[in-house]
Amino acid sequence: MATGFTVTGSTLLLLLAAAIVVMVFMISKLKIHPFISLFAVALFMGLVSGLPLLQVTDTIAAGFGGTCGTIGVIILFGTIIGAVLEGSGGAITMADTVLRHVGEKRPALAMSIIGWIVSIPVFCDSGFVILSSLNRSMARRSGARMATMAIALSTGLYATHTLVPPTPGPIAAAGNLGADLGLVILWGIVVSIPAMLAGYLYAVTAGNRLEIEMPEGDDWNALLQRHLRLPSPGQAFAPLILPLLLIALSSAANYPVIRSLIGKGSMLHTVITFAGTPMIALFIGLLLCIPLASFRGVNSDEDWSYWLRKGVRDGASIIMITAAGGSLGAIIAATKVGDYIGAQLARFDLGIFLPFIISAALKTAQGSSTVALITTSTITAPLLSSLGLGSPMGAVLATLAIGSGAMVVSHANDSYFWVVAQFSDMDIETAYRAQTIATLIEGVVGVATVWGLSLLLL
Repeated sequence: MATGFTVTGSTLLLLLAAAIVVMVFMISKLKIHPFISLFAVALFMGLVSGLPLLQVTDTIAAGFGGTCGTIGVIILFGTIIGAVLEGSGGAITMADTVLRHVGEKRPALAMSIIGWIVSIPVFCDSGFVILSSLNRSMARRSGARMATMAIALSTGLYATHTLVPPTPGPIAAAGNLGADLGLVILWGIVVSIPAMLAGYLYAVTAGNRLEIEMPEGDDWNALLQRHLRLPSPGQAFAPLILPLLLIALSSAANYPVIRSLIGKGSMLHTVITFAGTPMIALFIGLLLCIPLASFRGVNSDEDWSYWLRKGVRDGASIIMITAAGGSLGAIIAATKVGDYIGAQLARFDLGIFLPFIISAALKTAQGSSTVALITTSTITAPLLSSLGLGSPMGAVLATLAIGSGAMVVSHANDSYFWVVAQFSDMDIETAYRAQTIATLIEGVVGVATVWGLSLLLL
């Protein structure tokens, strides 16, 4: 059954803009869960665009199921690994390992690197909470300003949070755009390093002009005493490093030249490809978390089963949001608005910068980097060919451009903004000068790096 009218051209574009505004308003002002907001906007877009009623429902269901089936298990395993590393003290071990190698003479750089590593499996909010005591202790022991340390840690965490899987946001964006996950990991690491260093440089320059009064109390010893013992570096890093290596190895094995050397369809090629399938690689990472079951907080009821439940609970929410974003993307594709946008944008040659601009606008408006990543990737997917990003590498770079935009900017509607402010004893003005400006710089440097790569790789 058709709705009796058809919407095309500029009117359809206005409806899409209105749908995005409605979604942002529902999430940021009405505090409606992103899953409900995304579903409602997808339904709204389908109905007002003139699609047949039954096609609207079928398209929403297909988009939801297709997205969930593609990356649902990957997200779930990633959040479980993050929960185990957080609860067992593995994240503390990773932090301590980097600290010992970088040294206390460069405390801000040490915190940037620690945050960069920890936020690959652990959400940046949790990572900042976990590392805040270490951050204070490093500030005291080194004499560095607390503002410098806070900016360094927060930007280090943010760099990989939006750019490097298995953090759920980049996984979802890669899935929506059909990007090779191994290449997203590889080039995401490449792009995240300049972004992290930009945050570090801002920390050591602007931090000297920002005053934060540190309360007495927190120190590194108190942080260590929360655990009877900590995992070894090998135990802590293995669930993270091995899956990343397996996924990257699988991508390398499927390059034409390498594939011809090892033989497509050979036992070696099959095993490498199987083990490097993101679902299998992250499951192997989860199995490597089993030795961490014996590590727990001294005064905590948390154990292995608790960490598993927490990971599943957190992952389920993210999967639902991601799948609802898939529904919106399917509706957008069905309305053919992407063809119209592509034809119009072709005149301006925005290329790799369009995904960044859309993502930055959504991030700034509604606060969630994950929602910005998911929504922008669904909007951008039908436009890749028109933007000159229709190749496999184009999809990878589009994913990273969206991730760069998802950093711009962290302010009062972002929960991470308040985590950084509260755990660093910043007032609101200081937090804007520290966190908000730092994330703007980080995102701009990120997309500039992506643009540079596009000149070489496309």
